[in-house]
Amino acid sequence: MTVVEEPIGTALGEPAPALEARDIVKRFDGVHALEGAAFSVLPGEIHALLGENGAGKSTLIKILTGIYAPDGGTLLRDGEEVEFANVRVANHAGVVALYQELSVIPSISVAENILLGEQTPSRGGLVQWRRLRKTARAQLDSINQRIPLGMLAGDLTPVQQTMVAFARALATDARVLILDEPTASLTDTEITDLFAVLRSLRDRGVAIVYVSHRLEEVFELCDRLTIMRNGRTIVTKDVRDSHIDEVISTMVGRSAGELYPERGTATTTVALTARGIDGRRVKDVSFEVHEGEVLGIGGLAGSGRSELLRILAGAQRRSGGEISIGGVSLRLSPGVGRALDAGIALVPEERRSQGVILGASIQDNITVANISEVSTAGMVSTSRISVITQRGMKDLQIKARSARQHVSELSGGNQQKVVLAKMLARKPKVLLMDEPTRGIDVGTKAEIYRLIRRLAAAGTAVITVSSELPELIGMSDRILIMHEGRISGEVPAEGADEEVLLAYCYGKAETHDNHE
Repeated sequence: MTVVEEPIGTALGEPAPALEARDIVKRFDGVHALEGAAFSVLPGEIHALLGENGAGKSTLIKILTGIYAPDGGTLLRDGEEVEFANVRVANHAGVVALYQELSVIPSISVAENILLGEQTPSRGGLVQWRRLRKTARAQLDSINQRIPLGMLAGDLTPVQQTMVAFARALATDARVLILDEPTASLTDTEITDLFAVLRSLRDRGVAIVYVSHRLEEVFELCDRLTIMRNGRTIVTKDVRDSHIDEVISTMVGRSAGELYPERGTATTTVALTARGIDGRRVKDVSFEVHEGEVLGIGGLAGSGRSELLRILAGAQRRSGGEISIGGVSLRLSPGVGRALDAGIALVPEERRSQGVILGASIQDNITVANISEVSTAGMVSTSRISVITQRGMKDLQIKARSARQHVSELSGGNQQKVVLAKMLARKPKVLLMDEPTRGIDVGTKAEIYRLIRRLAAAGTAVITVSSELPELIGMSDRILIMHEGRISGEVPAEGADEEVLLAYCYGKAETHDNHE
C-alpha cells in the first residue's frame, strides 16, 4: 500500500518544487519498472531517495535527467510541465546528475574540467585561458575549495574529484543536483568536508536529491526522505519524524531485527592459524579461526584490517610470521594462485576494480577464476562453463537478463554476488570478505548475511572486515578489533557493546575492563 505522509507538491503560497515527478510509469519489455511513482524536491532542500536495488530509484533518476522518457506521468520544473528529450535538455533546465563513477576527464586540468564544452570561454575558435581560469576559480571559491587549477584531474583525491564535478555543475547554473552514492569512496574526514559543501549549496537554494545506502548519512544530512519499493513510492516524510529501523522495515518489508540470521555454527576444529604476522602496517598479529565460524574484524581506516586480509590471501607479501591452513604452512609469499589452491579465497573491498571485469559477461567473470574446473588438458568445456555459471547465478540469486550480460550493467549488489559466485566456485575452506556489503542496499545486505551463515553452516570459515560496528556485531560469532596494525581487542559478538568496540578501535583497551 502506498502511504505518502507528506503530499507531493506544496500548499498554496509555498514555493513550487524545483523538480517534481507525478504518477510516473515506465515499462521495459512489458515489465513495470515504475508504476505511478511520485517524487519532489524543494529549492534549498536535501531530499534522500531510498530503496533496495530494483526498487526503481535508478529508473526514476534517469527519467528526471532525460536519459529515459516516461511511458506515463508528468514532470514539472518550478511548477511548469516539462519534457526532457535528452540529458542536454535536462542540463539546460538546471537538472544535473553526478554519479558514483565521476565523469572527470583525468588527462586535462581542473580548470578545463570545470568549464567543459559549451562553458569553455573562447573567441574566434581560440580558448580564452585567462578567463577560463578566472571563472573556474570563482566556481571553486563558491564552494570554499582551493584545488590547484592546473593540476590534472586524474591526480586529485576522490573528494577533490567530487568537488570539481560540483563546480562544473554549478558552472552550468544547475539548480537541481542529483547525487548517486557520493560518499562511496570517501574517508570519514572527506565525507565531513563534502557535507559542509552540500549544506552550503542547500543554503544557496540548490535542490539536492541524495541517493545513498548509508542511512546514518541520511539522518545526519537530509531534510526529507522518500522510500520506493517495487517501482512505487511508499512514503515521503521529514527525516526528523522517522528513524533508521523504520526506514529499513519500510524498504524491505520486514523489521530490521530480521536482517541477521542466528549464530551457532562454529566448531572447535581450527581452519586457519596466523602467528606473528608482519606486513607494511600489520605488526605481530596472531589469531585462529574455526570451521563454521564467522570472525569479524573491525578497526578505523588505516588500522591494517584490509592489509591483513590481503596477506592471508597471498595478494601482499608478509615480512614475517606463519600462516597455516588445515595444519599445513603456506610459504612466505604464496601468491594468490597458491593461496586459492590451499583453500583461501578473497572477496576484495574494491569489487569494480579488483573483483570483476566490468566489460566481460557474468559467465566470463565466473569462469576466469575457475579454469581448472572447466577444462581438461587445455581444452575448455562449454557445458562445464554453463553448469558452473548457472549454479552460481542460482545459488546467489543474481538478477540479470542472462549469463552473457556484462557485469557493468548490473547493480552494485549483483556485481558483489558475481564476485562471490566466482570465489565460491573454488569451494574455499576459508573465505575472506573485505567490506562485503559496502554500497549495496539493505535487502541485498540481508541476502549476503544469510549466504555467510549458510557457508558457515557447511563448515567454511568466514573472515569479514566491516567499518560498521552494528554489522560486525550482527553477522559475526567473534570480533577482533585492530588499532595501528595490531589486535587491540577481542570479544564474543553476541551481546557485544559498541562503546567497547569503539574504544578498542582507538586503542583504549582498558575500557573493556571497566565494563566487565
